[in-house]
Amino acid sequence: MTGTIDARPVRARHPVAGDRPAHDRSVGELVHDATEQLSLLARQEVALAKEELTVKGRRMGRGGGLLGAAGALAYVGVFALAGTGVAALALVLPVWAAALIVTGVLFALAGLLALTGRAQLRRAGPPTPQQALGSVKADVEELKERAHHR
Repeated sequence: MTGTIDARPVRARHPVAGDRPAHDRSVGELVHDATEQLSLLARQEVALAKEELTVKGRRMGRGGGLLGAAGALAYVGVFALAGTGVAALALVLPVWAAALIVTGVLFALAGLLALTGRAQLRRAGPPTPQQALGSVKADVEELKERAHHR
């Protein structure tokens, strides 16, 4: 595979091109070896994609959990802040006016956050295994190049 690193050693089940030179082997043997090598390459590419998605999934899970905990604490904090704001404004305004002002500010912040979040989601790319896709593309290009040189 081009452009990939795999910690596991790659071992062929059957002896291949290293035993005899290609010109001493039958077309059937060469086709068999090529098929085996392509099958191994495909399995390795799938394994790479799985590993990459597993790592991304773990990171997303941890990140999501931490964001959820932060959101819960912020939610409680917003209530405390709203109460504090109402109490402070109630010193100079009627309580109903102080509560209305604080409520308006909270809704304005919620709208701003919603617009910002929507923009971020639109810019986010699809959760595809970029490294594995790049490796597959490089493998295909290498195979095409070698096929044209023969």
